Amino acid sequence: MMIESKRYISLDYGDRRIGIAFSDLTGTIASAYEVYERSTIEKDIEYLTNLIQKQCATKIIIGLPLNSDGSGGERALLTREFGKKLKERSGLQVHYFDERYSSLEAEEILKEAKMPWQERKKILDKVAAQIILQDYLNSKK
Repeated sequence: MMIESKRYISLDYGDRRIGIAFSDLTGTIASAYEVYERSTIEKDIEYLTNLIQKQCATKIIIGLPLNSDGSGGERALLTREFGKKLKERSGLQVHYFDERYSSLEAEEILKEAKMPWQERKKILDKVAAQIILQDYLNSKK
């Protein structure tokens, strides 16, 4: 009997960087993976599509930057446009998940670890992607 893989990729999509996290094969635990420095939209999509294939991801979770009142602004629109292009190219389902406080939460975790600001800045986006993914996985239990 073969167990269905639930390896998910999570993206914290930003103007300059994309934080990336993956789940384990059972879709239970999220782990920070890397911070990708953005290039052009075409190169970003190509890089992520190749990474998705290499890591055998089965679903894409993208953090949706909502306003504090739950409405979506320009950032949310840009994120959805990016997700649409990634879905077309990868052929995978894209799910959006509220990421309102993920960067703040990531910042707090890294501060508590007594990490200097220069070091925190380098990994903040991938830790935010991990938080988005873990929150998504927890919401599905």
